[in-house]
Amino acid sequence: MDRRHSKGSPKFTLLLGLQFSLAPELPLLPSSGLQNRRLEAARLYTVGRAQNVLEALKELSRRRQFLREHAAPFSAFLTDSFGRHHSYLRISLTEKCNLRCQYCMPEEGIPLTPKADLLTTEEILTLARLFVKEGVDKIRLTGGEPLIRPDVVDIVAQLHRLEGLRTIGVTTNGINLARLLPQLQKAGLSAINISLDTLVPAKFEFIVRRKGFHKVMEGIHKAIELGYSPVKVNCVVMRGLNEDELLDFVALTEGLPLDVRFIEYMPFDGNKWNVKKMVSYKEMLETLRQQWPELEKLPEEESSTAKTFRVPGFRGQLSFITSMSEHFCGTCNRLRITADGNLKVCLFGNSEVSLRDHLRAGASEEELLGIIGAAVGRKKRQHAGMFSISQMKNRPMILIGLFLMLQDSPPAIPSISSWDPLGVQGLRHRASLSNQVATLWKGCRGPQAPPLAQRWLGPGSPQRHYCSHPDSDTNPKCLSPGSRAPATHSGSLPTSDQLTHVDTEGRAAMVDVGGKPDTERVAVASAMVLLGPVAFRLVQENRLKKGDALVVAQLAGVQAAKLTSQLIPLCHHVALSHVHVQLELDSTRHAVVIQASCQARGPTGVEMEALTSAAVAALTLYDMCKAVSRDIVLGDIKLISKTGGQRGDFHRT
Repeated sequence: MDRRHSKGSPKFTLLLGLQFSLAPELPLLPSSGLQNRRLEAARLYTVGRAQNVLEALKELSRRRQFLREHAAPFSAFLTDSFGRHHSYLRISLTEKCNLRCQYCMPEEGIPLTPKADLLTTEEILTLARLFVKEGVDKIRLTGGEPLIRPDVVDIVAQLHRLEGLRTIGVTTNGINLARLLPQLQKAGLSAINISLDTLVPAKFEFIVRRKGFHKVMEGIHKAIELGYSPVKVNCVVMRGLNEDELLDFVALTEGLPLDVRFIEYMPFDGNKWNVKKMVSYKEMLETLRQQWPELEKLPEEESSTAKTFRVPGFRGQLSFITSMSEHFCGTCNRLRITADGNLKVCLFGNSEVSLRDHLRAGASEEELLGIIGAAVGRKKRQHAGMFSISQMKNRPMILIGLFLMLQDSPPAIPSISSWDPLGVQGLRHRASLSNQVATLWKGCRGPQAPPLAQRWLGPGSPQRHYCSHPDSDTNPKCLSPGSRAPATHSGSLPTSDQLTHVDTEGRAAMVDVGGKPDTERVAVASAMVLLGPVAFRLVQENRLKKGDALVVAQLAGVQAAKLTSQLIPLCHHVALSHVHVQLELDSTRHAVVIQASCQARGPTGVEMEALTSAAVAALTLYDMCKAVSRDIVLGDIKLISKTGGQRGDFHRT
């Protein structure tokens, strides 16, 4: 017997009590050796029970493993076509900001969305509840600057009540943080990211174009004081501006529980991005290793955007956000809702869908989930790369919230050759543009179309432009302002004195093009849909219950061009190299003007493809609007131009 447990000790009594409670059925033995034998018997019984417990624990572990492997699937609505589960939602609370950071906002500022078009608090919470119900377990509040929204504390408190939401974070410039953080922490805020690009007060004012450095530092120390760990500090590194402060930022982590996150400079509208300004992750890492060769890499968390390191012995850590040089799209689990209610599935993409409009139109939860699921399903495998992104039309960083800035040309759209027909690229211009509304299909392989807007649109007319044609590296604008004289005939067009699709006996026959040479063929066709004032207004404001009529019609036009040979019996199948569909609103006629162009290299023309595209787009508009009005007129379907082929070119005046 263990001498530490003497007979009279409480531990001995407890031990005997435990053993006999485990083995009450043991018979009493003679007094000689009775105690030792009872203890031995109890020990054996206890060992057996322990083995049973271990077996039970093993079985529990096996069951947990089984449940992990056979768990109910993550919400299909938040799972994209590449199997990525989107459990992280970023919600922009405002477009406004009290700073003017150079990489984030143009110096002159940006036009803000009218207050009535921004999400209300109830709409924010309604969408948050829906996403959390489907599996989102982390929400980050962003802006603009989220802490200038008066009800931000109440929003955090309401989010904190959502069952299943594990993390509520905020990304802030830190100006108001020290004042609000105690209230925010009490409301349920669990994570903080603070933007700080320099440790030099004078340089701070230069970068953000405002004062406030000491307020930001006060906010960082308040977060540490209240127990946030780590406090994440976001630093956008720009060559010639702050790359010389890398060592100073890392030095902060020696005594403070900070995660200093160095972010590669990213292109957004108005920030004058240039690859020469970007300092890559590898270059930054090399600089730091010269000072701290013992720098060690930490394991990456699942779906993390950061590559994390630590200097041994330091209290904090440092990370790199390598969006440009080494993207992390393959594990992306993030979705964004902009301040005016658009769902944005990729930070660098320009495809969006308005959840606000559907909410205000009375969409049910099921309908909203269907819209969300369709948008998530269209998310691409990865972004286009830093050079392509720099050519694309995307909003200023501050507006990952506002509809695309009111420029004369909409954002770029991925190449039609690699474009998923379901990939709706909703580019909505809701406000009046300048009176330079004449738009051309300029450059980019496609033919130049006549300036429809010049003929049909009055100055200042609200317009929405849709374009299925990709931007090129050399010409980033798909639609560009300008004016041009109307196209004319390039000469008399030779015609046949008989129909070519009938044989000598008058029966239908397909033309044999086997002996014709391959040439470059281009055709442009147009159509007009007169909607009437009621349907026109609903289309213009995108308030049709069926959805976005212009986007659906655009997709239908593209699809119809590719299926022309299946719709028109005697048309040859043509391998199109380019399809371009454009729709414009004519407020003076309450009409939608459609133009479609097709291009291919082959022995036969593509005018039928262009005409079919325009006609089907017009029919689709009718279908989308017929519940509102049957007094819709489709007309003016015609060939605008064609080039290539033995019969010469044609350009309608």
